[in-house]
Amino acid sequence: MAWIFLLFAGMGEMFGMFFLKLSDGFKKRTPSLLALLSGATSFYFLSLSLRELPIGTAYGIWTGIGSVGTVLLGIFFFKEGVSLSRIGFIVCIIAGVVGLKIVS
Repeated sequence: MAWIFLLFAGMGEMFGMFFLKLSDGFKKRTPSLLALLSGATSFYFLSLSLRELPIGTAYGIWTGIGSVGTVLLGIFFFKEGVSLSRIGFIVCIIAGVVGLKIVS
């Protein structure tokens, strides 16, 4: 279950950043509340995963899921630029996350 909790934590991180962008610096109420709720949910599931997983592994994977997911949301929803180098670095993050999972 720890890995499932960690996946939910990473998704909470990703959606927290998505709603933070939509909140326009906390000027819009609904996206601001969703950003805070997503962040709290992310930390909650991260704390559950830490019952069984090493902190370094869990934190690395949590930030990796959040980072890659946020970049992809930015590309698809906010029309942020896509370049070969950007995709290459996303692949590096994914490789690091997979590596951490393998050695855990």
